Amino acid sequence: MRFIMLIDMDYFFVACEEIRNPSLRSQPTIVGAHPKEGRGRGVVMTCNYVARKYGIHSAMPISTAYKLKPDAKFLPMDYLYYEQKSKEVMAIMGRYSEKIEQVSIDEAFLDVSGKVENGADAVSYAEKIKETIRKEAKLPCTIGISNSKLISKMACESAKPDGLRLVAESEITDFIKDMSVTKLYGVGGKTAERLERMGYRTIGELSRANVMQLMAEFGSFGLELHNHSLGIDESAVEGNYEVKSIGREKTFDSDTNDDVEILSALKELSKGVMSEVESQGFSFKVVTIKRRYSDFSEQLKSRSIRPSNSLDDMETAVLQLYKAQPKSLKKIRKIGVRVSGLTRYKSQKRLF
Repeated sequence: MRFIMLIDMDYFFVACEEIRNPSLRSQPTIVGAHPKEGRGRGVVMTCNYVARKYGIHSAMPISTAYKLKPDAKFLPMDYLYYEQKSKEVMAIMGRYSEKIEQVSIDEAFLDVSGKVENGADAVSYAEKIKETIRKEAKLPCTIGISNSKLISKMACESAKPDGLRLVAESEITDFIKDMSVTKLYGVGGKTAERLERMGYRTIGELSRANVMQLMAEFGSFGLELHNHSLGIDESAVEGNYEVKSIGREKTFDSDTNDDVEILSALKELSKGVMSEVESQGFSFKVVTIKRRYSDFSEQLKSRSIRPSNSLDDMETAVLQLYKAQPKSLKKIRKIGVRVSGLTRYKSQKRLF
């Protein structure tokens, strides 16, 4: 049997802040946009479990979070600090398995099949990982274990916060049968609506579906859906995770077409992106700006440049991209800067 773990850092951004300020552990704490006394227009990036008792959760509008708990502690994102802690955690995980696939700043799969012989061994091994992360990085995590990435992720979700759960192969069917189909990879709101119209709300119901009917509706994804509903996922833990892009976004306090305000925001965002580019030792060759308008439509424009790790090059490309687009009658709600085409350099401070 394969033994795959999903290790997910609990309420990661706030947990990092609690290291710097332990008093936050006892008070509702939110990391995200500035609430501006309920007028803020960004979102909650994460919050601790004290805040969740008041109905606050990730991706909630920050204005809603403020209304639910106006005396909560609201903190801004400290990207560089969180990235530093993420690297620390991933390095610890790497000591326990050569097969590690980082899927986000606070989450990674580990294949420990060659490290353990049975379920009891796997649980004991996971407990060691949890203990090491808590001792060295001062952070809590939850670990799910099973024979696939799919089920280990579900096990992890069911064990939060600061938990550990093994779902043995013989337990998979009972474990997933009553779960919503939205728990499966790739099933968002629209796909769930289509499945519900076909009569499938739970994973157990989907497991009894006619495969040809699913494939007629969803193509090859229908076969994948059916396999996943049976708990079958043969995908391997890929150990070659690389950052594909780095970006920052800003939501304006009110929709705007003011060039001075927008260009100031683009400059601020470029500096934030550049800080992360430098901290990770990257150069970039594609610069993109994103506009989200007042009607929530979005527009992306990109420009390729020579490989660079220069803030001047980034700001020049950003300015050119902004000026090249004819001014719209629609006002801008959110603006973003992103770089891609990333490559790592070693000793050079600047490539050019």
